[in-house]
Amino acid sequence: MTLFDIEAKTIDGATKSLREVAGKATLIVNVASRCGFTPQYAGLEALYRKFADKGFVVLGFPCNQFGAQEPGSEKEIANFCSTNYDVTFPMFAKIEVNGEHAHPLYRLLKSEAPGILGSEAIKWNFTKFLVDRDGKVVKRYAPTDTPEQIEKDVEAPL
Repeated sequence: MTLFDIEAKTIDGATKSLREVAGKATLIVNVASRCGFTPQYAGLEALYRKFADKGFVVLGFPCNQFGAQEPGSEKEIANFCSTNYDVTFPMFAKIEVNGEHAHPLYRLLKSEAPGILGSEAIKWNFTKFLVDRDGKVVKRYAPTDTPEQIEKDVEAPL
C-alpha cells in the first residue's frame, strides 16, 4: 500500500483519495484546536500559501487522542480554523493516529518514518510528515518543530 492508495474523509464529510496529492510535496499534520502548538496553524497556512503554486500542499488531520485537545465536531473544527487562522489548506475529519483504530494513513506514515529510538507512536499533536511528490516520506518532525523551522526542507522537493 502507498500513500496514493489511501482514502480519507474530508472535514465536510466527503471521501477523498490521497491520489489527488500525487505529484505534490505534502506536509501531513495531526492538528488540534486546544493545544499549546495550535498557533502553528498560522505557520502551516503561510507555508501553504507561499508554496502552493509550486506544487505543495498541507493536509490537516484533527485528532483528539492527546489531552482531549480536539473535542469539537468537524463543523466546530472547520469554523475554528477558518475564524482564527484563515486556514485554506485541506482539512479532514477527526481521526486516531495511534492504537488499534489508527487511520491507515498514519499506520503507513509511522512505519515509513519511525520516531526517536524507532518508536512509531505519535507523541503529541502537530507531529508533521513531509512527503515527496512520489508519495515517499522524506522526514518526520516533532510537534516542537515549527513550520518556519522546516521551511527549507519543504522547499527542497519543490
